[in-house]
Amino acid sequence: MKITILQGAFLPVPALRGGAIEKAWEALGQEFSKLGHDVTHISRFCDGLPKRENIDLVQHIRVKGFDSAKNPVLLKLKELIYVSRCKKIIPHADIIVTHAFWAPILLKNKKFGKMYVHVGRYPKGQLKYYSRANRFQVPSSAIEKAVLNEIPSRINSVKVLPYPIYWKSDSGVEFSNRSKKILYLGRIHPEKGILELIKSFKNISSEFRKDWKLHIRGPWKTKQGGGGKAFYEKLKSELYEFRNQIKVDEPLFSQVDLKKELDSAQIFVYPSKAEYGETFGLSVLEAMSCGCVPVVSSLECFKDLITHKKNGYVFNHQNQSMVSSMTDCLNDVLLAEKRNLEMSKACVLKAKEYQLNKIAPKFISDFEALAHSSI
Repeated sequence: MKITILQGAFLPVPALRGGAIEKAWEALGQEFSKLGHDVTHISRFCDGLPKRENIDLVQHIRVKGFDSAKNPVLLKLKELIYVSRCKKIIPHADIIVTHAFWAPILLKNKKFGKMYVHVGRYPKGQLKYYSRANRFQVPSSAIEKAVLNEIPSRINSVKVLPYPIYWKSDSGVEFSNRSKKILYLGRIHPEKGILELIKSFKNISSEFRKDWKLHIRGPWKTKQGGGGKAFYEKLKSELYEFRNQIKVDEPLFSQVDLKKELDSAQIFVYPSKAEYGETFGLSVLEAMSCGCVPVVSSLECFKDLITHKKNGYVFNHQNQSMVSSMTDCLNDVLLAEKRNLEMSKACVLKAKEYQLNKIAPKFISDFEALAHSSI
């Protein structure tokens, strides 16, 4: 089959600037090509990457895009321009996969292939305009529910297929040999609950907390999807008396570096309060694949991955005091060394279900069914 993957306007592939969706489809594209399919991957032209190149068997085409913007109208305008540029160079294909907002509206010509819309964000009313879409692929049951609320008549066009893990799921460092480190990897943004995480860690009894460190790492600049310099400085100001126990660092984008960081921690905390921002929890799955025990907020999207006190911990972020709820949960976590050891093993087993070589063939089966159907 000929498969085109069209990314959005703001990040390149390879995922030099991060991005869960970009990382996932980069890995899937490579795996599709290994399975014998002709893959073209279109993404943003930036960061010194060439406009055209082959990476292994995948052809990459890059188109001038933009840095992200806080203004939603400006954001959509930028993507409109980007997709219009892409339209001129998109090859004929059997399937076109895209999460670009305007693509299902602008790419009406069937020569581009069956329209495979990846709904990687909570929909905001746009799906009813996607009559050209043949499939709405969602990464979790939480997003499936949101999509069906918006377009109930398209129930037969919705398919749940999760993001893959693109490295081997194993505990690279024995859990008991790891330092007592709580790790957060992700965007440094107010909606991620990072300020509340710092306050919660500070609220833990000094007796329980004394041997532990909290390490926060991720992109904070606005153009990277972060909360900006003011929020970054606000976090830094919270660390004054705890500089020896809490550290906030720049992001890592290399898979090797990310895995090394995850292999060094016992606990991974993802305290997001973005009710309509989180769709799957790829960062959490990556952590689980390395044997980190996850602590997450009670967002719907994490339910596919985590069962409380079986392979992770869930705290109620909707509680009147999110900080208090998270503090109580972390107190429980830090005292449960034996349980955490067993849960670490359960995390690795769960993550194995999402290995790339298991997930990619499921996409190919769906592509083939779609390519040969009359819809």
